[in-house]
Order: sequence, then structure tokens, then C-alpha cells
Amino acid sequence: MISVEPGDSRYDGLTTGLNQRYGAKPARVELVRGTEDVVAAVQLAVSRGERLSVRSGGHCFEDFVFHPDVEVVVDLSAMTGVYFDTARDAYVVEAGARLADVYEELYRGWGVTVPGGICYSVGAGGHFTGGGYGLLSRAQGLTVDRLHAVEVVVVDDGGTARAVVATRGSDLWWAHTGGGGGNFGVVTRFFFRPLARPPSEVLLSSLSVPWSRLDEAGFARLLDGYGRWHAESRSGLSSLLTLNHVCNGSVGLVTQIDADEPDAARVLDDYLHRLLGDVFEPPRRLPWLQATRYLGTSSPVLNDPTLRGEHKSAYVRAPLPPKQISLAYRELTRPDVTNPNAMLVAFSYGGAIGSVASDATAVAQRDSIFKLLYQSFWSTEDGDAANIGWVRDFYRSMYASTGGVPVPDSCTDGCYINYPDADLSSSDWNTSGVPWHTLYYKDNYPRLQAVKARWDPLNVFRHAQSIQAAGPNHCSSADSGS
Repeated sequence: MISVEPGDSRYDGLTTGLNQRYGAKPARVELVRGTEDVVAAVQLAVSRGERLSVRSGGHCFEDFVFHPDVEVVVDLSAMTGVYFDTARDAYVVEAGARLADVYEELYRGWGVTVPGGICYSVGAGGHFTGGGYGLLSRAQGLTVDRLHAVEVVVVDDGGTARAVVATRGSDLWWAHTGGGGGNFGVVTRFFFRPLARPPSEVLLSSLSVPWSRLDEAGFARLLDGYGRWHAESRSGLSSLLTLNHVCNGSVGLVTQIDADEPDAARVLDDYLHRLLGDVFEPPRRLPWLQATRYLGTSSPVLNDPTLRGEHKSAYVRAPLPPKQISLAYRELTRPDVTNPNAMLVAFSYGGAIGSVASDATAVAQRDSIFKLLYQSFWSTEDGDAANIGWVRDFYRSMYASTGGVPVPDSCTDGCYINYPDADLSSSDWNTSGVPWHTLYYKDNYPRLQAVKARWDPLNVFRHAQSIQAAGPNHCSSADSGS
């Protein structure tokens, strides 16, 4: 274990994450290389009464990792192993591994993958604990649907840190199937089985559609068509619709389908025609790994580590009503907005994700058809007010009838914990009467609270929206160390 303290040339680069709005000034950053290091780092912090946080890939949208009150950051970024554990008959991913390396190693070594996200630099630790999803999820489900076990460093009521392995069916395992990072302990290793093979080849369409071709009717056709297709289809086709502000000049539509799916070319062609008419080019047929590399590295904005950001999310259960589509058009064509990196993004959901019960994992949202991400990226602090204000205004206007947030109802189903939003806890921005934890976890929150009470009784692992323990210890006895 290496300790990096103020004055070390490495310090500044290790005390901020991807979102440059947030930084910490901890007494030290502990660069750990294995589970024993993590136990030692946590034990030292607890013994000294120091507040700690945990960094995997550094992609947290809020200040849950790099907060001014944090005194120790446990940095997992050197824990990047991806291998097969014969004793557990499971594929192992260490929590510091980045998604690009996870895909490369699993595919090269065994021809399998996890159905995770497209951003190559996201760390496994946060992505998997929040549920994890990506372009293969409509065909293969969420990453946590294949989680067999999880190794976690926890702290007992006596202040002693230790590593435990929680297997499928136990409450500590369940809490890590969508409960989010930084709540119960430090995840060091994920064990997956079974894992599926990805497509050998995909048909990939990556389109840039000029805003000059999108009047309000064309915009409505695009967004309405996106929603209706996802409400009607069970195809494994998955699509990412990036509705940049009009000042950007274009919107993006990335669509992928298994080239061996029956009638794949026709399914893709019909989908694109439904959304765009004839405004598109033929897709490319690529090996899956090549397509994954391309998508993970093709966005200069998502891969820029110098930007600031504001983000809000919504699970969507039905095609957007005309009023919301009209509001989205209004916000994305506002003349007072001049940032080309202000956007609304829609991600495919549904398919195999919906085959799992809402309480089988901690991910309660299982019948949504797509997700929305409202976001803006900018470079300097003087842009904070305008960009944060635009995202807040957009979001509040879209959900004005439900208190400014996407409450669970027939149209929406709350928010994604891996896109955390501190405003959900504020009565200034959430006037729905529905608490933040219901928006993230719905009816699964009480069970998460019980897991918290048992496995983190001293509340060592906490942040602005961490699970709050409630009631006496009544978790399943199936959780055990090994």
C-alpha cells in the first residue's frame, strides 16, 4: 500500500474525479493493491476516527467520493485483475478494473463478457454496485443479474475491519446488486457466473443528424418513435439517442444489433426508418470487440477529464407524451443556451432486463423501456450557474406535474443510482413529497436499510445520499465470511 499525502506530486491528480466541480483535500490517498491493503487502509482510518471514501474509476457525478469532509480516500485503481477462479467456478473482476479492460480480458481469455456500459474508463466498483447496464442489456440483462458473489471489506460494531465474501441469496450480496457504491463497505472483487458470449459480429449504425433537418415535427417523430419502438419491441437491438442542444448543430443516434439475430438488417432498417425516415447511412458490420472499442472511445466529451458536469436521470415506462416532447424541443432550442455540450440522452432499456423480478436484486426498476439523462458539460467555474440552471430548469419543467422529479407512476419510475443527483434530497428541487431513496430504490429501500444496520453499524461508509440504517439487526443469516 502506498500513501500519498499533500506535497506529493501525485496528490492533486488523485484528489479529483472526472467531474471537475468536486475535489477533496484528504490527509492521504491510500493506493491499495489487494484485499489485505484495503483491510489495512480501512482499519487505520477507523482507528483514527477519520472519514473515508472509496474511489474506483472516479466517475461519480456528485461529491460522494471527493467531498471536503473526506480525510482518507481509498483508491482501488491499481486493483485491475480479471481472471477465472477455479475454486468458486466464477469469473473475477477486481473493483478497480476499468470497463474497457474488463471487456478485453473476458473476451480474449474466455470469449464472454458482462453486459456493461460503453464508457471505457468507468470503474467496475461503482458501475457494478449500481446495477450496471449497456448495449447488451436488452439481450442479456443487467450486469448484476450475473453476479454470483462479492468480496467486501466491512467494519463491525467494534470497529474491526475484515473481508467477507457474500454469495448469491445473501443480503449483503443482494445489497450489491444495485444498492450503489459507498454504502456498506469497500467492494474488492466481483464474482460472476454464468457469463454469456457477446455477438461475434454486430451491425452498428452511428449517425449524426443535422438540426437543420429537424423542425419541431421531425424532432417529435424522432423522440416519439424512439419511445414507441421500445414499448413494442423485444428485439435485442439497443440504441443511444443523444439530443444535443441546437447550438451543437446535430444530434446523434447510435444503434447496435447482433448481426446473427433473425432478420437483423431488416429490424435495424425498420427502426431507423421509423425514427428518421430516409435520413441515414447503411450500417457497418463489425466484430463485437471492435465495435465496443469504437463506441468507448468515440466521444471527445465523455472522455475529457477536464470538464465540469451536471446530471439528472429518469426511468421511463411509456412513450413520452406530446407535452413532454414539446417541452424537450423548447429546452433544446432555447436561444439563450450557447453550450454545444448541453444535451438530453436516451438509453435503451427493457428486453431481458424485465425478466427479473423487482425485488430479486436491489434494482427495482425492471419494466422501464428506456432511461433519460439530462446533462451538460463545460470547462470553467464561471459556467456553473448557467449550465446547472439549464439542467435544473429542463428537468423541473419535464416533471412539473409530479413535483419536479420523475416519481414512480405509469409513465416514469424514479432515478438511476449510478447517475446520482443531490437535488433529489432538496425540497427546493423535489416538491413531490417522495423522498430521494424512493426515487432510487422504491420498495427495496427498507431491506437495504436492514443490510446497512447489520454490515455497517458504525456508518463508516457514508455520503450525502448513502443508505440510512433503521431498526434492529434482522438480516438473513446467509451472509458469511470466507
